[in-house]
Amino acid sequence: MNDKPFVSLDLYREYPVDEMQRRAGEFYEEVQRRRSVRSFSDRPVPRGVIEDCLRAAGTAPGGAHQQPWHFVVISDPVVKRRIREEAEKVEHAFYHERAIPEWLAAIAPMGTDERKPYLEVAPCLIVIFAVSYGEGTGNERAKHYYVTESVGIATGMLITALHHAGLASLTHTPSPMGFLNAVLDRTANERPFLLLAVGYPADDAVVPVLERKPLDAIATFM
Repeated sequence: MNDKPFVSLDLYREYPVDEMQRRAGEFYEEVQRRRSVRSFSDRPVPRGVIEDCLRAAGTAPGGAHQQPWHFVVISDPVVKRRIREEAEKVEHAFYHERAIPEWLAAIAPMGTDERKPYLEVAPCLIVIFAVSYGEGTGNERAKHYYVTESVGIATGMLITALHHAGLASLTHTPSPMGFLNAVLDRTANERPFLLLAVGYPADDAVVPVLERKPLDAIATFM
């Protein structure tokens, strides 16, 4: 028997169809402006904005409502420098030893390489950790379910919330990412999922010319 209490769905809001369409269209117009940025200003960002965006990410659906995510926000320049140094070590090994030619060709239009100066310049780094288990009663492990899916959804919501607030971001997944546990003193049940650079775009920021797939290429209605 489920011993969790249930309450009425009072928070739900239904809108007339024309308003639904307007809201959906306006949201699309807003998020289609989102671009990943590799050149950041060093202007500080308001902590309260980051906090509210993290709260928004924390509303993501997750397996059994276990909320298997943890966000570490870094603005300390010393810690950011260490993260950059460690990230560039593993990225150098990846680009020069492990990356296959097909991958290098695919990312060539982005102009990326092992150098990651934005990890120091961006005023805020957010490391998202996937928490594989929690502590149950008696210190036994409480397994978390659908961790990758849950954390992926929360990360997408965080990126969208940051964009909605007027900030730019860039996802970064150095491989491997285990150094983040050591740098940030995280426990063994937390696996680095993604490193997010956050801030205002630099005044001279540019982005690649890209074309997003049309709806009929990404969706099928049956």
